Amino acid sequence: MDPRTEALLLETRRAFFARTAQGLGAAALGALGLRTATGAVPASGHHHPPKAKRAIWLFLSGAPSQIDLFDYKPKLDALFDQDLPESVRQGQRLTTMTSGQTRFPLAPSKFRFTRHDNGGDGLWLSELLPHTARIAKKIALIRSMYTESINHDPAITFLCTGRELPGWPSLGSWLSYGLGSENRDLPDFVVMTPSWSGRRDAQALYQRLWGAGVLPSKHAGTSLRAQGDPVLFLSNPDGIDGVSRRALLDELATLNAYRHAQHGDPETLSRIAQYEMAFRMQSSVPELVDLSDEPEEVLELYGPDARKKGTFAASCLLARRLVERGVRFVQLFHRGWDQHFNIGGDLPNQARDVDQGAAALVLDLERRGLLEDTLVVFCGEFGRTVYCQGALTRENYGRDHHPRCWSMWMAGGGVRGGVVHGETDDFSYNIVRDGVHVRDLNHTVLHLLGLDGRRLSVKNQGLDVKLVGVEEEPRIVREVLS
Repeated sequence: MDPRTEALLLETRRAFFARTAQGLGAAALGALGLRTATGAVPASGHHHPPKAKRAIWLFLSGAPSQIDLFDYKPKLDALFDQDLPESVRQGQRLTTMTSGQTRFPLAPSKFRFTRHDNGGDGLWLSELLPHTARIAKKIALIRSMYTESINHDPAITFLCTGRELPGWPSLGSWLSYGLGSENRDLPDFVVMTPSWSGRRDAQALYQRLWGAGVLPSKHAGTSLRAQGDPVLFLSNPDGIDGVSRRALLDELATLNAYRHAQHGDPETLSRIAQYEMAFRMQSSVPELVDLSDEPEEVLELYGPDARKKGTFAASCLLARRLVERGVRFVQLFHRGWDQHFNIGGDLPNQARDVDQGAAALVLDLERRGLLEDTLVVFCGEFGRTVYCQGALTRENYGRDHHPRCWSMWMAGGGVRGGVVHGETDDFSYNIVRDGVHVRDLNHTVLHLLGLDGRRLSVKNQGLDVKLVGVEEEPRIVREVLS
């Protein structure tokens, strides 16, 4: 910079403060270098001693039918094709897909339920979940989830970010922000979107569901893919070797450091950190996704789909390998659970996709001594109606969206196995005991990982942004905790 230009810059107030920030930029870069040299940054945000160090969320996108999987309602058999009583419906909001129906005929589940020993009062599970039955003593089943959202995108956004509107930090981003990293060579938060076998026109997924929102972008989820580079642009371009890339990143870091010193934008430091992480992942990710070192008995535990890239079972196995290497949060989004029609054909395929893989994940974590401090969550965004959408027969039917009650389960890190929490009425339409709101679930997950959702926040435009919101006081679902 020539002396005349430098003198002109010094005359502006903004330039003065930018130049005085150079020391802060250098300090920040120095801290980044220390992290790169010494490895993982210790977790620094615990509000209380954690029960879990890490978590895996198995997200069933589209809303699985609780009546056909978890919430056994034997009295419905005698009420087949009768209208849902208005005393049960109570004028509740309906979607436009069924609000025009002249009738709301009751559709009992066509699938058999069996009671399994869970070390407590017993756990009723559908015949579609034989492998889940093997872990009945290890899971806490919550049958009384509820939300305000009645359509997919507001509901899935609400569950992932604590708000129905897009643009806010996801749960995984909050965990990365609050707890830091345990592995310098892998991201804190990894996302996978496995294949599915149900209806093909599944609900879309958006990157903002695992985005960082108003948090620094380095806390966003990293997508792990089944085809091509496991992470986009992981491989060097043609003509660029490792030495050249290293030299390029060093020069780029110098330029970004200068830019940060001028403007003080924290995203500049995030960019440097992300470039460095990408460079280290060139070595760590190929080893991660190579399953050749997995024993045959482990592959058999997860089932035949574990040998097929991109399936739910293979993704569950990768999730175990990720948390084993210190990744803080792994989220799998399994699509296709939107059975407005053809439950008899689609739901068995969807359940077959996830049943063995999810159960194997819990058992595999336990065998390796990881289940005690790894939380596993199995949940969708809302439930489905007891009344039929479209044509009704004994063998086939469809169900509309239902936010007033649904079922999910948790296992591992701090969760008491063998628990069935909450109860719905005889129609699986209203909660009659121990309701659990979406905010309560997220608050409980944060609690198990040593964070207080009421205190974990970031300032944005004068507001305290929190995953659990500020509208109502969330509660911890202590009844399912060990």
